[in-house]
Amino acid sequence: MNDIETTWLERPDALNDPVLIEGLPGVGNVGKLAADHLISELDAEKVAVIHSKHFPPQVLMHEDGTVRLVNNEVYVWRNPDGGSDLVILIGDYQGLTAQGQYELAHGLLDIMDELDISQFYTLGGYGTGQILEDVRVLGAATETALVEKMEKHGVEFSQDEPGGGIVGASGLLLGLGKARGLQGICLMGETSGYLVDPRSARALLEILDALFTLDLDFSDLETRAEQMDKLTQQLRDLEQHAEGPTEDELQYIG
Repeated sequence: MNDIETTWLERPDALNDPVLIEGLPGVGNVGKLAADHLISELDAEKVAVIHSKHFPPQVLMHEDGTVRLVNNEVYVWRNPDGGSDLVILIGDYQGLTAQGQYELAHGLLDIMDELDISQFYTLGGYGTGQILEDVRVLGAATETALVEKMEKHGVEFSQDEPGGGIVGASGLLLGLGKARGLQGICLMGETSGYLVDPRSARALLEILDALFTLDLDFSDLETRAEQMDKLTQQLRDLEQHAEGPTEDELQYIG
């Protein structure tokens, strides 16, 4: 196997003003969850599988007991209304090392060149370490015109957030894409970072829904968010009991 191998199941041609959306695993799995939901809702077609030595040495199990190598996958949705077609990247993992991250990012940008994609969105989570009721979407972009465009959709841009910059594929694609003259936008949903966060994923999808008029159904994500709320409350209860009885509870002791 080469360092990166892309196997085309069906090489798409004549895409209409295609836009790439990247949603790989990361903080709170926000980007991955959003991209997976997007593929499911749009019934997008898988067109390519990417294998790489930069992924973990691992296979995953199918329901029937067979296995497959971990991978990244490329899907295509052709817009029936004549707007931009979407090319969606999902995957099991990002690159394990810095070198792997760079090589995989360049490989994806090569695919974008091959499909004549000039604009892309990367999706990720912004870890706050706190469980939040209201989720902000933070952004970064390759040029000021894109910043102004996304601010109109409620995306917040701040030099100090994220404080350490954007790590991983979501940020690296932005930097390397800009060097190639591509337009890139990163959308980051606030998340505690402790658990998979469907509410943060929905916040990202609502912006994409408005941008591309996708008419997405969020009921599945809402159900998952309610399940996570119950789990979060259970964790809070366990933490409280671990810290000992409250002052009110002590009044009933003795």
